[in-house]
Amino acid sequence: MAAPTRDESLPTRPDPTYLDGVRAAIERAAATATPLSSDHEGAPEEALAAVEAAVQDLGPELLALSHDLHAHPEEAFAEHRSAGAVAAVLVRHGVEAEVGVHGLGTALRAVVANGPGPTVAFLAEYDALPGIGHGCGHNVICSTAVGGFLGVAGALRSGAVTGTAVLLGTPAEEGGGGKEFLARDGAFEGVDAVVMLHPFSYDVAVQPFLGRRQVRATYRGVPAHASAQPFMGRNALDAVVAGYNGIAMLRQHITPSDRVHGIVVDGGQRPNVVPATASAEYYVRSAEPATLADLCSRVELVLRAAAAMTGTGVELEWDRQPAYLPIRANRELAARWTTHQARRGRTALPPGVVPESLAGSTDLGNVSVRVPSIHPMLGISAPEVSLHTAEFAAAAGSPTGDAGVLDGAVGLALTALDVLADPGLLAAVRAEFEAAGGVLDVEAFLG
Repeated sequence: MAAPTRDESLPTRPDPTYLDGVRAAIERAAATATPLSSDHEGAPEEALAAVEAAVQDLGPELLALSHDLHAHPEEAFAEHRSAGAVAAVLVRHGVEAEVGVHGLGTALRAVVANGPGPTVAFLAEYDALPGIGHGCGHNVICSTAVGGFLGVAGALRSGAVTGTAVLLGTPAEEGGGGKEFLARDGAFEGVDAVVMLHPFSYDVAVQPFLGRRQVRATYRGVPAHASAQPFMGRNALDAVVAGYNGIAMLRQHITPSDRVHGIVVDGGQRPNVVPATASAEYYVRSAEPATLADLCSRVELVLRAAAAMTGTGVELEWDRQPAYLPIRANRELAARWTTHQARRGRTALPPGVVPESLAGSTDLGNVSVRVPSIHPMLGISAPEVSLHTAEFAAAAGSPTGDAGVLDGAVGLALTALDVLADPGLLAAVRAEFEAAGGVLDVEAFLG
């Protein structure tokens, strides 16, 4: 029997068998999983119901904002229209919004306060991906944060609770590290809790996000005629290839949650000239700050060894943009989120149901080691749809994305309201944060 023919100009399609098995395993585990529960009462039911109704009334505006951002995607640090759209919504509700804060032209800050009490910050991401648009669903993230903030702002203005609500528009999550820049400028000083969410294929209360550092290795060799006198050259591209192969061998001996992946940035100019310079860039990811530091050391040894074996020089440049640390999720807050998603008909899965291997990285990790934070996942797409794809971008602008905007905004609002209204909950949130290590000096850790 002749082998089937294929168009050799096209790639083969990845086999979905593994992901099919993952989905089946998640479904089995979800059927018997016990959601996170809370020992705290949170805000009174009357206040919760009023805020939920207020957010529901905001629905048309929140969906219009989500659709507007989706239709006009802007990349990192260029989100001028998006920040302006958020500010316009806030102004219509009597909230002054300042754009261009904390040293970033597209960062936004709005504050509503009523007397003494805790401060809760809602984080709104609105940057998009090049060529894909909102393939990470930041239009949903932004709209839920705006809705949650306005819901709590109404409760503060009515006197139902005391304290402060802050909305922060955080640019450039997609590789730019906007939240780290904001943190260094004091954006989170005095904040007691941070709430935001991320769209996904499943509803998950706590899902690991890996820390991520970047390294660019630039090798410098000696140019020569590649045919007449190759022996007089030192090939910088050979060093890149040796380093790439070394990283490939390293992958066999790292933990299952670790990731190292890279690209060749510069491989020379012409085949008949031994490349005098060549460079590669890698992302290095791990689940804990300590394991991230260890993995970075191992990667650096490999890249330096590639220079030694090829007779080239090497310069390593770490973190041309801010590194991302793993998320330190606060389960006390996540349990309140779980409770409030249940009233919306959603079951937020507890840790361990969705495999930890289905993880990326986010600059919210840098905030979570400074302030107690949550970053729950909100299901808006089919399980087989991956983040950072055109298919996920379509989901972010679809009816399931719209449902996520309303459910997510309510969940964020009610979780924040609990923090403002329940001193026992706030004390437990703080105690958990301190037990996990307290405030981490991010700049010192990254060196």
